[in-house]
Amino acid sequence: MSAVMDARTRLVATFRAMADAGLNHGTSGNASVRLVGEGTAFLVTPSGRPVETLAPEDLVAIRDGHADGALEPSSEWRLHADLYAAFPEAGAVLHAHSSFATALACRRQDLPAFHYLLALFGGTTVRCADYATFGTQALSDAAVAAMDGRRACLLANHGMVVHGRDLAHALLLAVQLETLCEQYWRACQLGEPVLLTDAEMAAAQAQFDRYARLTGNPG
Repeated sequence: MSAVMDARTRLVATFRAMADAGLNHGTSGNASVRLVGEGTAFLVTPSGRPVETLAPEDLVAIRDGHADGALEPSSEWRLHADLYAAFPEAGAVLHAHSSFATALACRRQDLPAFHYLLALFGGTTVRCADYATFGTQALSDAAVAAMDGRRACLLANHGMVVHGRDLAHALLLAVQLETLCEQYWRACQLGEPVLLTDAEMAAAQAQFDRYARLTGNPG
């Protein structure tokens, strides 16, 4: 199997795993994977194709802003392209309309440091990007700004987006972010959650860094 066909197969499997995890429903959401050795070129899921019928050959290759495939790329392909350009370490990008992340994004507020696992995303918060119409350059610009120094952001009145070093890592982050959004939502039903201090979050980050050194897993 060629490297490109392997990437196609893995991307379809990941997109299906997103649906199985409840991150997307119907034709919502999209996913992409960087093509190794091709700079910012990537494969992205097509527009409007149900995950149940998605096949590896349906994926669209984007090279230098040009689409190569029988189907139209996701309306959010610019978002993926700009994230790969802005974050060279990104090997995969996942965008979801998951229930709890979307509910919090409709508040247009950052997800605060209520749990130490927010350190997985590169900071003390997961920011909420400014609102912009889906599929536009403005949305892409807002997401790139919100993800500065981060691996994820909420998209105001829209959903979430994450980038990871590969598809497995990106899926782990997306599932973790949705879980944290649910936990924060539930904690808020009991009152205002107690937030961790910057020092406490720094200590958590140091523990993650130590674990990465011991295991060789960059986190």
